[in-house]
Amino acid sequence: LPCIANMELPGQDIEDFASSIPRDAAATSKRPAIVVPKRMGKQEEAEGDSYLPGAQTVYVKTWGCGHNNSDGEYMAGLLADYGFRLTDKPEDAELWLLNSCAVKNPSEESFNNNVKNGMAAGKKIVVAGCVPQGQPNGKMVKGLSIVGVQQIDRVVEVVEETLKGNTVRLTGQKKIGGKKQGGASLNLPKVRRNPLVEIVAISTGCLNQCTYCKTKHARGDLGSYPPEEIVNRIKEALSEGVVEVWLTSEDTGAYGRDIGTSLPELLEKILEILPEGTMLRLGMTNPPYIMEHIEKISKLLAHPRMYCFLHVPVQAASDPILFSMKREYTQEDFRTLVDAVRKANPEMTLATDIIAGFPGETEEDWQETMKLCRDYKFENLYINQFFARPGTPAALMQRVDPRECKKRTKELSEFFRSYSTHDGKLGRRYHVLAAEESTDKKHYVAHNKFYDHILVPKDDKLLGSTFEVEIIEIGKFHMIGRVIEGTVKAQVRKPLAPAWKKGDGNVTLRKRKRSVRFSVDVKDNSKEAITSKQWNWQRLAFMFLLIILVLDLVKVAVVRFFS
Repeated sequence: LPCIANMELPGQDIEDFASSIPRDAAATSKRPAIVVPKRMGKQEEAEGDSYLPGAQTVYVKTWGCGHNNSDGEYMAGLLADYGFRLTDKPEDAELWLLNSCAVKNPSEESFNNNVKNGMAAGKKIVVAGCVPQGQPNGKMVKGLSIVGVQQIDRVVEVVEETLKGNTVRLTGQKKIGGKKQGGASLNLPKVRRNPLVEIVAISTGCLNQCTYCKTKHARGDLGSYPPEEIVNRIKEALSEGVVEVWLTSEDTGAYGRDIGTSLPELLEKILEILPEGTMLRLGMTNPPYIMEHIEKISKLLAHPRMYCFLHVPVQAASDPILFSMKREYTQEDFRTLVDAVRKANPEMTLATDIIAGFPGETEEDWQETMKLCRDYKFENLYINQFFARPGTPAALMQRVDPRECKKRTKELSEFFRSYSTHDGKLGRRYHVLAAEESTDKKHYVAHNKFYDHILVPKDDKLLGSTFEVEIIEIGKFHMIGRVIEGTVKAQVRKPLAPAWKKGDGNVTLRKRKRSVRFSVDVKDNSKEAITSKQWNWQRLAFMFLLIILVLDLVKVAVVRFFS
């Protein structure tokens, strides 16, 4: 489990975790018909004697936030649906699809290193995400094919052309009547990183102009998805066995302002369709817009099928620094928000972010931030030294001495580690839902109503189920629970996709007109392993032969009667 400040915690929306799509994965959504797009640019024959579209192996890797991970899952789903084989072994792939994050320097550096390594290994490279979208002419992506953040539904086209030796760059925005849309349709095939969790992007872009942020360059202004499209996506995910839904965007609190609705209205519609035993988690929201809905959000957080968890980055407590950041709120505004939601939900989990050493930050400014953190003792605290992101206004500001940045980061990290957020919980009983495996691979991670991380035994019957636990041990970042006998209630309503284990299936390619489809035939040695469709054809054939036989008998009888 994550164990120190400045490291990533499960549920974080701006974390820098990297994920690879598992080998032998299959799309987990209903598969819309794949239409092969019109070829772009110069047509070239692939190397070798023949080229079978979609028959190659692709390695997909994603960095960054929940929104970026959702995009990565969609792109993997589209590739698998078309016929490409997905692998988690980069050396086995002909092409690498690298889905980048521009929030922090370390994640961008990791992305750049992967680009270099792939090119050195002679792999075809396609880049996606915020780095190439924000800087399509950047040094590291020069000459490479690009899938823009609003063009992920065209990833098959880009991958195919790249495999044929062409370079395709799709970075435009999706607009209707000149108005920016949320992006690619939510009704696309998907390969989920966790088949029990559906990540739904409710919008793209934001309304802020933060001086340190590079994501704005890539995602642009706010573009919200219609509530009906989001609700339909969640309904489909629930029908596939998902038990946890995460809503994500660059700023969930701003949702709907561009289409005449609001976040509380969306949450109410989603909670209406969530069955018992499933949970909803709200992703990161900035203070300015969520403050307009404090009362409604406080009530919604108390809903039995919504985690009482809120991630609201404050970044700094000094008003002059907040003004320099263009955060559009004051320390007092943030305190009002926290006081209101905690008063309504005293046990809620509240996460926030701090930037240490923002340009112009004095020791007095920093101590205001320290006081804020001491006053509230946030359950989750994400601490980051300031990194100047190229092309942002903050990159041109006078920097704080790097040694001072490190000192401040250390001071706040030590304070965060000095207190426990689980005091008084030893021996308590909680109703929990287990939907993921712990990082040590030895436990399952269950969450109670307040999104506390509770380790439970790695018993298959617990995964995807709700049950009661008694807390027998507490730590800084997690608790350990003892499962109460007789309380396990399975919530998985349908077999999860993929419903097979690695090695249990035969991968086959089925050519359909100009497109190639991907399917997995699961081995079944039983004599009754035949589909109802096959039975129908056999019955029709039998009836047809029977009718012919009867007609022949009638004919013979008639001839004999008149002869």
